[in-house]
Amino acid sequence: MGDSILITGGAGFIGRHLARALLSRGHRVRILDSMIEQVHGNALQPVGLDPDAELRIGDVRDTAAVQSALQGVDKVVHLAAEVGVGQSMYAVDRYVSVNDHGTAVLFQQLIEQPVRRVVVASSMSIYGEGLYQDSQGNCLQDVVRLPRAADNAPWDPVDSRGKPLRPLPTPEWKQPALASVYAITKYVQERLTLTLAPAYGMEGVALRLWNVYGPGQALSNPYTGVLAIFAARLHNGQRPMIFEDGLQRRDFVHVEDVAEAFILALEHPRAAGGVFNIASGEDRTVSQVAALLAEAMGRRALAPEITGKARIGDVRHCIPDLTRAREVLGYAARHDFSAGLAELAEWVAQQQAEDRVQQARRELEARGLVA
Repeated sequence: MGDSILITGGAGFIGRHLARALLSRGHRVRILDSMIEQVHGNALQPVGLDPDAELRIGDVRDTAAVQSALQGVDKVVHLAAEVGVGQSMYAVDRYVSVNDHGTAVLFQQLIEQPVRRVVVASSMSIYGEGLYQDSQGNCLQDVVRLPRAADNAPWDPVDSRGKPLRPLPTPEWKQPALASVYAITKYVQERLTLTLAPAYGMEGVALRLWNVYGPGQALSNPYTGVLAIFAARLHNGQRPMIFEDGLQRRDFVHVEDVAEAFILALEHPRAAGGVFNIASGEDRTVSQVAALLAEAMGRRALAPEITGKARIGDVRHCIPDLTRAREVLGYAARHDFSAGLAELAEWVAQQQAEDRVQQARRELEARGLVA
């Protein structure tokens, strides 16, 4: 008989895929989710959630709800979080409350009702700018990208002599560079898990996720993954909006590969105490991705709108080193990106999506967070 697993935030995008994968392996799944409007719209029940998963609607900051949800549970996956770099820079109290106070409430109850293992969803955002190499071959892990002094200044970080730096795959040992409120809160979630779990006889694991995509993502949430934002724009006949010059590089990983990574983190004996990058291992420019998605959706004529402006808190490049996840967990992404885009395009064609991107941009601009 399988384990009983609680997924906080489990009615969301990643949680629904993970619940389905766990149930297919014979585990029992309980979900605690607050069903916020920004993610779920006005739905009373999460669309696409496996009916065999037990859903409890409640806030991770609610002591009684967490205490009840933990009863009889063997392991926990902690996904509950407010997500989005841009929004975190002005909804500060909300992000810190949900992400960090919510994690504190969870562990306060885990002290009384310990489980065998807790796996927390961390984020690549904690690295800030990733690892870089300068023109002399030196490896740099403390790169900070300064605001551009002029319109013709480079977007990419440069060394002290003004020469461009080359992005390198970023390993888990790189020191954090917390460039946004979201990044700060995800790092706190991670450290609370890895500090408190072993202190009370539990095992803690943190997965630092890159840009997750796939069918089922919240298309009307302008602070969700960039592919979902692009898809919503294209679906409504609008051009994808890209900050900076579009040449910033990102790694996009399919949600089913991420679900498999969580299962490995829950089950693998060597995972305990570890931090692991989870991504696809293939990076592309944001402009390339927008063009590929437009083609997959039959909207090739809708070329991206390059804003030439930067959002405060965004990083230029951060690409993953997956050596540790591969060697310790046996993790490998299996979904082809082109096939994943085709799958996403097919799903989006059957959805309704409210385009809130311009509204989100105005929110950022009104607070001086776009320059």
